[in-house]
Amino acid sequence: MNHKSRLLASTVLAMGLTAPAIAQDVPAGASDDVLKIGLVYTLSGPPAALGEQARDGFLLAAEKIGELGGMKTEIIIVDDEGKPDLAAQKANELVLRDNVDFVVGPIFSNILMAIVQPVTSTGTVLISTNAGTSTLAGEACNPNFYTTSYQNDQNHEVMGAYAQAQGYNNVFLMTPNYQAGKDSQAGFKNSYKGGTAGEIYTELGQLDFSSELAQIAAFQPDAVFTFMPGGMGVNLVKQYSQAGLSGIPFLSAFTVDETTLPATQDAAVGMLGGANWAPDMDNAANKEFVDGYIAKYGAVPGTYAMQAYDAAQLINSAVAKVGGDLTDRAALHAAIKEADFDSPRGDFSFGKNNFPIQDFYLVEAVKREDGMYGTSVKEKIFDDYVDNYADQCKM
Repeated sequence: MNHKSRLLASTVLAMGLTAPAIAQDVPAGASDDVLKIGLVYTLSGPPAALGEQARDGFLLAAEKIGELGGMKTEIIIVDDEGKPDLAAQKANELVLRDNVDFVVGPIFSNILMAIVQPVTSTGTVLISTNAGTSTLAGEACNPNFYTTSYQNDQNHEVMGAYAQAQGYNNVFLMTPNYQAGKDSQAGFKNSYKGGTAGEIYTELGQLDFSSELAQIAAFQPDAVFTFMPGGMGVNLVKQYSQAGLSGIPFLSAFTVDETTLPATQDAAVGMLGGANWAPDMDNAANKEFVDGYIAKYGAVPGTYAMQAYDAAQLINSAVAKVGGDLTDRAALHAAIKEADFDSPRGDFSFGKNNFPIQDFYLVEAVKREDGMYGTSVKEKIFDDYVDNYADQCKM
């Protein structure tokens, strides 16, 4: 039973699932007993692999569950194309035209900042499955915004703590020039107190790193820390190896992961990263998720897929707890905050700012026994870790 009036007749483009129904960029207004969810992900261009993993992770859980919260479910998928203006427009359409109950996504922080106001100002719940900007974790926290991922700084804090423990005192920092890139350097420096050989911001989407690699070769730092998701990470890892820099430790998050390893393969094996999960974590929920994902998609899932999988589980548990009655918003939010589901990552709960409290790990790129590439847990770094901005949230 939806909390919004329905304005449009149902138009559904089937995408190969029997339940729930899936639509892509089409209006899908329906009757009051239909739960409607809009997915906003980057599904084109070099970063498409990230959005595809997130989309596929959500759909895997939705297919397993069937009717989320016991309600007939329709899922509308839109491609933000990595363009904030387009993302804001499509988010408006999801809320005002398609009357969705939840918006899920996006991948990138600049997209998140473009859609958060259009979505949440209407009372619609926005669940980010990846981007987790420091602003929304702190003073600008939002009662209609939740994330099943992390606060952007946190995975990078893992690498800062590792660099500190290794006694490095001359690290070269290189990240893209947008909010998540800035958060990543801030996160690294929060737990690393040594010196830096250089701190640079590259263009978002940059694919040629020859100039930056020449600087690294000249500085000869103790290690390199970077955050380069998607195609940026693929090119950087390959060029790093080709430049003969393999002797300099390469520390990262979202650069060497399950979205980039199919392309980088052996060039990335042994490289270290910070993460809230890895495919080889030993628990029943994770085995079901990883085995199901590999069976359906023929690839090893990454954190993008896992966090979106959890978003579907979160919606399912919350809607079920309120018996499908989404008109009682206080009850719905209380049900969301309970986070009553088994996450593949293990421990999961929401903090006061609606960001997760969870564990974080040092992970390593490996070639798996099945011949595919993935990450593997080496060491737990933080236990039940609350982000550094939660105390600024006044909710």
